[in-house]
Formats: sequence, C-alpha cells, structure tokens
Amino acid sequence: MIPTILFVDDEPDLEALILQKFRRQIRDGLVNFIFARDGVEALESIEQNPLVDLVVSDINMPRMDGLSLLAKLQEAEDKKSTIIVSAYGDMSNIRTAMNRGAFDFLTKPIDFLDLETTIQKTVRHIEMLREVRRRQMEAERAHAALSRHFSPELAKRLAAGGEGEGIAVQWRDVATIFTDITGFTSLVESAAPETLGELLNEYVGGMTEVVFAHEGTVAKIIGDAIQVLFNAPGDQPDYATRAVACAHDLDRWAQEFCARQKARGVNFGATRIGIHAGPALVGNFGGNRFFDYTAYGDTINTAARLEAANKHLGTRICVSSSVAERAENFQGRPVGELVLRGRREALRAFEPLPPATFEAPATALYSEAFAKMEAGDAAAMPAFAALVGMHADDPLAGFHLKRLLNGAKGIRMQLE
Repeated sequence: MIPTILFVDDEPDLEALILQKFRRQIRDGLVNFIFARDGVEALESIEQNPLVDLVVSDINMPRMDGLSLLAKLQEAEDKKSTIIVSAYGDMSNIRTAMNRGAFDFLTKPIDFLDLETTIQKTVRHIEMLREVRRRQMEAERAHAALSRHFSPELAKRLAAGGEGEGIAVQWRDVATIFTDITGFTSLVESAAPETLGELLNEYVGGMTEVVFAHEGTVAKIIGDAIQVLFNAPGDQPDYATRAVACAHDLDRWAQEFCARQKARGVNFGATRIGIHAGPALVGNFGGNRFFDYTAYGDTINTAARLEAANKHLGTRICVSSSVAERAENFQGRPVGELVLRGRREALRAFEPLPPATFEAPATALYSEAFAKMEAGDAAAMPAFAALVGMHADDPLAGFHLKRLLNGAKGIRMQLE
C-alpha cells in the first residue's frame, strides 16, 4: 500500500520543491503527496482523503496553526501520525507539539535528507501499528467465531493463538452429549413464529450457558438439538465426569424451563439426553471460508441413538457403559443391554441419577429386581410389579415390567 503524506504549510514554493525532491519515489509508486496551506484546509483534505497516513505540518500558519491542527488530529478516532516543522529556536512549541502527541519534529530550513529519513521512520511505525491492529482484528474475529462453540475463557485462549491453532482435524477420545426435545415438531406447527423464536432462543441460550459452565464445547445446534463435546479441543482428563455432571445440570435447567413455559400456557416438551465416550474425528470441517468445529464417527452416532433410546425407556438421560466406567463416582442404575437402531452388538447402558435419588430405597429395590432379571430369575416380574406398585411414576421400572409381561427375558433388548 502506497503511503499518502499530507504536507501542511503556507509557503508558496514548498509544494513544487517537495514534488521535485521526491520525484523518483513518486514515479516509482513509493509515496504519494497531497498539500494544504493551513489547518482548516488540512482537515478538509483529510475528510476527502481518509486514507492519509502521515501529516507533516508547519506550526505558524493562518486560520489554524499547526498546534491547533495537531490537537484536532489527536481528538479524531483515526489518529494520524504527525511530524511537526518549526524553527530551531522555537523549542517551546516543539515541546508542546511532542506533548500533544506529535510523532517527531523537523527544524527549518528543512534538510531534505533528514525529511526523507524521518518520513521513512514514521511510515515504518505506521506499518507496525497497522500490523498490530490487523492481528487484533483477526483475534477479535476468531474470538467471535470460537465463542459460538467454546466457553468464554477457552475461546480467548484459542483466539490468542490464532483461529487455526488447536482446532485442526484429529482423532481424539471424547465424551459427547446429544440433546433433543420431545414433541418439538408439533410445537413448530402450532406456535406463532415470534413465540417459537423467543422460546428456542431462550432455551438454546440457557442450555449453552450450562455447557459453558462445565467447559464443554458446543459442536452443533440444529433446531432444538444440541451436540456437546468434552475433551475437545483441549485436554480434559475428567471428560466423562464432566459430561455426566453437565447432563444433570442440563436436565435440571430444561425441567425448570418447561415448568416456566407451562405456567404461561405453553406445552414445551421434555429434553432427552444421550451420552457416549470413545474416539471421534474432531476439528474445523468448514474449509478456508467457514468455521465449523464439530465431530464425526461412531461415537457421535451412538450418543445420538442413546438420546433416542430415552423415548422407549421413559428416561430423560441415557449413558453408555464407557461413560459410566470412566466417570468418577458414577451414580446410576443399569438400563440393560441395548441393541440400538442399525446395530447388531448390544451396548450396556445406564441411567445416571442425582445423589438424593440414587440413595433412595427405591433405587436399591430396582437394582435387586434388575439383578433377578439379568439372572433369568422368574422372581424378577413380581419384583418389578411391586416396585411399580410403590412408584407408579418410575417409567423405567414400568418399561421392564411391560417387557416381562410380554414374555421377554434377560436384559438384552432391541430398540428401533
């Protein structure tokens, strides 16, 4: 980019002299000059030529002197680097100019070799400032893009290292959460657009804040569905523990949200959550033009199918054994060995429980009934029947009782 320099001086011969002395640089496209005869004309020139890089200004001029011009330039949002020119004996004005923000000064009569050197030094300073601003803008753009996916602190760290650092496509062990809302299609068809937009924005915003509180990564938001990653892009040795804790808080927040909407007469569906852990291909899949940090692989698909399994089981959260085994002090109850849609092999699954529920007597009774069912003991059916009789609001116990009544045996079950 060719630097544009504005000379401000009321001497009539200065323009011709400058153009003569710098003719080679002008001819070679190394520099461009424009001229003004006082501060007022200089401000008008800058307004017409906002890309002026440098101002070289005399002090003593009619209408507006150089010091007043300097003050105006420093007040502007786009401050111009300024070189002040004055007589050698006028050091008081030169000191004032430097205190007001002048970058450098020259004395009269002007030594053109000194002028050229000073201009070159100032232009290098301007280019350095531009580079700093460019990097700052890149960091801000990167932070804006990353903030859609990562917690604020993690977004800052990634943006500080550059948008590509730490988010290249790679295989990683992750825990992934899938969430979905029951009956959302019906809500879309029945709700007014402005109501639906308000509901969904509040819901997604609240769920995202919960994820960020656990330092999770939001990989995708598709309508009402949210995909979350742990142990990506940064290392989180406790990623399974974080995922389970996050799922509990998501479940709690979603239930409170539903209750608030019900009080307003809006039937907002329950949130179902599935969690699985394993290897996945993770990174920015958006190419050079877009930023799309997400994950692919069997681990991701399995988490989505575990989320869907809740519909059959009557549960709100369903996690795989790979999550339950890796999470510290996991508290939950076994669901069974699920043959998920599109799979041949069974996956052992669990329903994580909050501490109060896990420690309740009903959980111990469920575990006893489940152990009988796993062992093929005929006493499993009356055990589940007794449990449902005491806790009719336990859908998972009711699910197993219904299976047993229909002739099913064991804990292996096919889910479509």
